[in-house]
Amino acid sequence: MLTPRARVLLRPLVSLPAAALLLQAGPPPAQAQAQVQLQCSGTLLEARGTAELRREASRFSFSLGLEAEAETADQALEILQGRLGAVRQELKALGVDELEVTSPNTWERGRSGRRPSAWVASLRVSGKLALERLQPLVRRVGGLPGVRLSPVSTEARPEEDRASRQQLLRAAYQDALQQARDLAGVIGLRDVRAIQVQVEGGPRPVPLRAMVAEAAPDFDPAELPAPLDRLGLQVWFCAR
Repeated sequence: MLTPRARVLLRPLVSLPAAALLLQAGPPPAQAQAQVQLQCSGTLLEARGTAELRREASRFSFSLGLEAEAETADQALEILQGRLGAVRQELKALGVDELEVTSPNTWERGRSGRRPSAWVASLRVSGKLALERLQPLVRRVGGLPGVRLSPVSTEARPEEDRASRQQLLRAAYQDALQQARDLAGVIGLRDVRAIQVQVEGGPRPVPLRAMVAEAAPDFDPAELPAPLDRLGLQVWFCAR
């Protein structure tokens, strides 16, 4: 079930005149017909509908880079392996889910100014944690040697995904349909029928700074932006 605070926001991306593609009555030109492959005995209209749904967060996904350097590639890999062990131990203590570790990569960094050349070994670690684990992730994991935290993304309860998508589909389609009806009314047409729909959409990442000074205030998971589901529809209508 969606929370009472969840709501749908309709935000057309462009104004109505730019959102609609108007073709003369009768068969569409060959170029447009080849592009959308539609048959319309009236006037072909194109409109884009969008919808947003802010949901309650239940956990967050994270990704971090882990790096080590030494005089040789073997030494760098050995140091990296030790650092990975420390990171894995802390994450397991935090109750990490869906932990993934990439294979290591090595390269030689050339000499730059006073910094000598060295071999660098790196890999990436990702997983999911409960919201209350945000502060321990930053302090206990983000402060380990060689760790660079990337932006995190809050996630809603997976069991609510289908209901959320259905709500977004309805709202986005109604947005596009209203645009098409408005334009059809302007040009003296009344019957508007959808003949093709193209769906798109996805979540939005949430930025989080990785390294924190000891005196800095705690990271409050309640301050993270809630998961925001977005969905867009490109709809072609036949108006008569």
